[in-house]
Amino acid sequence: MHTVHYAKTNLSKLLQQAEDGKHVVLARGKKPIARLVPCKQLPNEDRPEVGTTTSKPFKVVEKPKSTGSVGEKVLYF
Repeated sequence: MHTVHYAKTNLSKLLQQAEDGKHVVLARGKKPIARLVPCKQLPNEDRPEVGTTTSKPFKVVEKPKSTGSVGEKVLYF
């Protein structure tokens, strides 16, 4: 069991101990408050590979020219 002060000073060492499978418990005074445990980084299956196209390209449409005269209202839909 390690104090919070010790954990702040020696975080890298404690993380290495957790990765090695040792029990690392942090305490405030004599009261345990947290435990460091290793986690495995799993690949995210939902995330596409870099450079993969995920959607269809959109088509750029030119704005139509208005046929009315100056001052007339033109509605675009």
